Amino acid sequence: MKITHTEGESNTSAARRAWAARHPDAATRDLLRRDADAFLHQSLSSPCVSTIVRAEGIWIEDTAGRRYMDFHGNSVHHIGYAHPRLVAAIKDQLDQLSFAPRRFTNEPAVALAEKLGRIAPGDLNKVLFTTGGSDANEVALKIARAATSRFKTVSFWDAFHGAGFGAASVGGEATFRSHIAGPLMTGTEHVAPFGCYRCPYNHPGPESCGLACAKMVDYVLGREGDIAAVIAEPMRAVPTVPPPGFWKAVREACNRHGALLIMDEIPTGLGKTGRMFAFEHDEVIPDIVTLGKALGGGILPIAAVVARHDLDVCGDFAIGHYTHEKNPVTARAALTTIEIIEDEGLVQRSAELGAHALNRLREFAPKSPFVGDVRGRGLMFGVEIVEDRESRAEARDRAERIYYRCLEAGLSFKISAGCVLTLSPPLTIARADLDWALDIVEAAILAEAL
Repeated sequence: MKITHTEGESNTSAARRAWAARHPDAATRDLLRRDADAFLHQSLSSPCVSTIVRAEGIWIEDTAGRRYMDFHGNSVHHIGYAHPRLVAAIKDQLDQLSFAPRRFTNEPAVALAEKLGRIAPGDLNKVLFTTGGSDANEVALKIARAATSRFKTVSFWDAFHGAGFGAASVGGEATFRSHIAGPLMTGTEHVAPFGCYRCPYNHPGPESCGLACAKMVDYVLGREGDIAAVIAEPMRAVPTVPPPGFWKAVREACNRHGALLIMDEIPTGLGKTGRMFAFEHDEVIPDIVTLGKALGGGILPIAAVVARHDLDVCGDFAIGHYTHEKNPVTARAALTTIEIIEDEGLVQRSAELGAHALNRLREFAPKSPFVGDVRGRGLMFGVEIVEDRESRAEARDRAERIYYRCLEAGLSFKISAGCVLTLSPPLTIARADLDWALDIVEAAILAEAL
């Protein structure tokens, strides 16, 4: 694991160089150099901003012994790092059964599939496991094609659904699309994302953002006439909350035009937003939901596709066929993670602590002219940093300076959409630690006015 630098940040930015200069210890320099030499370089990954040697609970620690509260965690650390119950379960499973070849089933894999079918609402109870979220989304797209005999999709610009060719094709983030030579997957229609805070329809009234954007989805579904599925994040992890009524209108449009609705819950599922699934806030049920990231408890990689029972239509061909499809160790990790979330009441905890954090940040916002918006659900929330509230112009350099002040003070997170301080702590965080982190964020923002 590594402390993640900000999205879109230049590796030679002034703030980054200043951070490196303040921490010139030999161990950090050496490991960063080896990393840069060994790994292919890519945006958002290598070269890295720092190192990590230990992770426990909400904390990560670097080679120089500096400790940081991790409010990013790549969305895997819902139950915190190295949860003792999860570590014990994985060790126990390694002693019992460490691998299962395809076509040989095992108790942990079946129990996990059954568990996912029980916690998912409605008729979502047929499951397939993959090794990552990108693969899960591609499986979901294959199911939609098979079930509808159509191949086109509708998705949103700025959305992220993974780095594979199919996932990047339906995704809308330029980082994962712009430098791929040749065409991406055909038939992937895109529309403007919901909750665009600079949209002319972003105002109360009969043509509010929610209705206007949902009408665009409806329009494209009707105009194309042969869309297999709408695939989307129920709440964007940047974070962006859907406008009221948006998903109900999209669900109705899918029903009218014979398209499936696929919800990508890879970063938002399993309680992060204060509900087990983020789409439950909006009182809709998709036809297929994908899960990943936190499903492995912050230790092992596993993702899942959970589909309506009647979408089990691919039995005559392979749609996943992964070597680790029913790996008993990753399945046991996922099953234990869900049990921990349930037994420790972490979904409700996320709702309560998230409401506290959002209320506090909204009370703080008027104290700084550089806070444009505070938004989120549960323990996934963000603070938009702007040049001034009147223009709402993005302040990327200012957001980056704030980020490095927070990192210096012992808080790690990421910047999304160029200027949104995106804060996503574990669901296990103590309220005192949450308040400590918010103290750091508020102080770093206020320092911009000095």
